[in-house]
Amino acid sequence: MVHGYKGVQFQNWAKTYGCCPEMYYQPTSVEEVREVLTLARQQNKRVKVVGGGHSPSDIACTDGFMIHMGKMNRVLQVDKEKKQVTVEAGILLNELHPQLDKHGLAMSNLGAVSDVTVAGVIGSGTHNTGIKHGILATQVVALTLMTAEGAVLECSESSNADVFQAARVHLGCLGVILTVTLQCVPQFHLQETSFPSTLKEVLDNLDSHLKKSEYFRFHWFPHSENVNIIYQDHTDKAPSSASNWFWDYAIGFYLLEFLLWISTYLPCLVGWINHFFFWLLFNHKKESSNLSHKIFTYECRFKQHVQDWAIPREKTKEALLELKAMLEAHPNVVAHYPVEVRFTRGDEILLSPCFQRDSCYMNIIIYRPYGKDVPRLDYWLAYETIMKKFGGRPHWAKAHNCTRKDFEKMYPAFPKFCDIREKLDPTGMFLNSYLEKVFY
Repeated sequence: MVHGYKGVQFQNWAKTYGCCPEMYYQPTSVEEVREVLTLARQQNKRVKVVGGGHSPSDIACTDGFMIHMGKMNRVLQVDKEKKQVTVEAGILLNELHPQLDKHGLAMSNLGAVSDVTVAGVIGSGTHNTGIKHGILATQVVALTLMTAEGAVLECSESSNADVFQAARVHLGCLGVILTVTLQCVPQFHLQETSFPSTLKEVLDNLDSHLKKSEYFRFHWFPHSENVNIIYQDHTDKAPSSASNWFWDYAIGFYLLEFLLWISTYLPCLVGWINHFFFWLLFNHKKESSNLSHKIFTYECRFKQHVQDWAIPREKTKEALLELKAMLEAHPNVVAHYPVEVRFTRGDEILLSPCFQRDSCYMNIIIYRPYGKDVPRLDYWLAYETIMKKFGGRPHWAKAHNCTRKDFEKMYPAFPKFCDIREKLDPTGMFLNSYLEKVFY
């Protein structure tokens, strides 16, 4: 029988959202998940499944039952011929990577953070960059899902295809994801090359950069023209690293955090900080190479608030220049570095921010030095206004102010997803306050 805990407090990684679920469960089997759902039905409780807790929003919060899937984290099957791997939904990506390494396999693309679960990564529409690559959910070829009633659905292109099309970006509202089958590729190494440029250069030559590098992204330093371009590409070179404790930590973390804290009293310092740290840390070429997952992922050192919207790729230049013009017109609005710009291939997943269009993701950030909140409302609202103007869709895991009316305009398949959700969960067992804003 599954054991529940009272008095557990949940906080997301950035400590920006938290909740006190009535009961907290860590099932170890499909039967134990079913037990929790049976209890929830009997007591008329809502249920939220939580993964690594990295979502910088309240998407995982509940005052009902919380299910943490961390004990359902096994690799169930490796099909070397098809290069497909079936895993339990609670496995963290950083637990999966060494298992794939053993079999000479890898995921073709990864986000920056790997202490996140497979089900959470797909359910929130997590992405990286590379115009030949979709969001991470496009690597899913099959999954199993337990509905509110306790039935298990096997979903793929050939079985429960409608549910599959919805469940690859499931928002945690269709049921409990139990297993996921990923299409992998042979293990590969990447070389990362980063070098300085200007906003004008990168925007004028965007197509050329996208063709030059398989995984191309760039960082713009607001309140300046400065840009750091990052190429990541397949290589046969031996592993090498450009990292250095003094520059990466003493300067790039400890000194930066201290100066950002001072800037909460002197906001005019932020522009200077962005210029100074670009000159100090990003004004020269850097190269490193390693196994793909060691290059894709990096350590998030700062607690932070973020927004990340996907706009049609062809709108990149216009939208970024409008964001820059807004900051120039309102010198009192501060924007921490970087604005991270990434590119992703379109797909057919119902609530994917890249549904039926190649996209540019524009990620803005406000750090919380020593946990202190920095005023961000003006920056947030101006950014959202610009993103909406250019047909943007917000990243599901990250904070946004959108409601059902917005999503109906943004997503052609929104009604279809709602129909599927209502069939699978007619009583709204898997809803919470975040999802109520989405669906009601």
